Amino acid sequence: MKPDLNTVIQPLVVGLNAVIFAASEGELKVLVTESLEGGEPALPFGPFDPSAHRTFEIGLREWVRGQTGFELGYVEQLYTFGDRGREAPLAALAGAQDARVLSVGYLGLTPDARPLNNTDAHWDSWTRFFPWEDHRTGRPTILTKVIEPALRSWCDEAAAPGRRAARFDRVRVTFGLDGALWNEERALDRYELLYEAGLVAEAGRDRGEANTAPDGMGVAMASDHRRILATALSRLRGKIKYRPVVFELMGDSFTLSDLQRVVESVSGFPLHKQNFRRALDRAGFVAGTGRVESQTGGRPAELYRFARENMTAGAALGLSIPRAKES
Repeated sequence: MKPDLNTVIQPLVVGLNAVIFAASEGELKVLVTESLEGGEPALPFGPFDPSAHRTFEIGLREWVRGQTGFELGYVEQLYTFGDRGREAPLAALAGAQDARVLSVGYLGLTPDARPLNNTDAHWDSWTRFFPWEDHRTGRPTILTKVIEPALRSWCDEAAAPGRRAARFDRVRVTFGLDGALWNEERALDRYELLYEAGLVAEAGRDRGEANTAPDGMGVAMASDHRRILATALSRLRGKIKYRPVVFELMGDSFTLSDLQRVVESVSGFPLHKQNFRRALDRAGFVAGTGRVESQTGGRPAELYRFARENMTAGAALGLSIPRAKES
């Protein structure tokens, strides 16, 4: 079929988004900035300028620096996001209000949530956006008292029995109901299911409807930035098991307790201390520095470093994260 030369072609804008995680006193933080509209927090973002940016990554680093004052270190490409309806506010920033926006997302890791010189940006806890994902002190109350009953009702709303069963199977597996195991890597699946069920504020906003999300369902973000953040959290949770990227969140030296707290904050559940340390010994990821940290509130703790040299000596590539108990 020949193309219709009279067809109006929608402008296309390529955007760049960054999910930047840092560790601060054992807690995983994410870098957020103010949105151009609506007052909702956003991830650092901006359009790719092919005349000024030789590569996507160069453009990304410039946007992050300009919006937050932060200099990116470790980054990797995350995903490309292009769903219709996600255009604002990036299209406005690019000066193309009617454009279709494709965003190339990146994941960045840094060992220090250092102060920013831009008042429009700040470090925030990821748990504010996904309170149902933090199981470090047990199964979150928002899950048992709000999300689980609401999702069961959503399943019952399906008219056809087969559709009800299909919905419930998704909910059971994704949210670990009725004896199913909670899989921390499915953070994105959980957010998307909550969005589909209308249980997060973005669902009503994007459909031009009233917000029907229950209270306590986390902070909404501009555009689809909470979905991008969920994608990054899922990626990081999975990747620490097959690549030692968690050490990108650690300083030059750290105690084993520091490392465990960071891994627990990433995964969202408590670890079995002895098994975790035995796994570290077997993998050869850490080496003692011969120094101790005295400001621990108890006995002085030995300081370790990431034994990067062992990466070429046949050491395991991933980090074992044995749970202290099931969520």
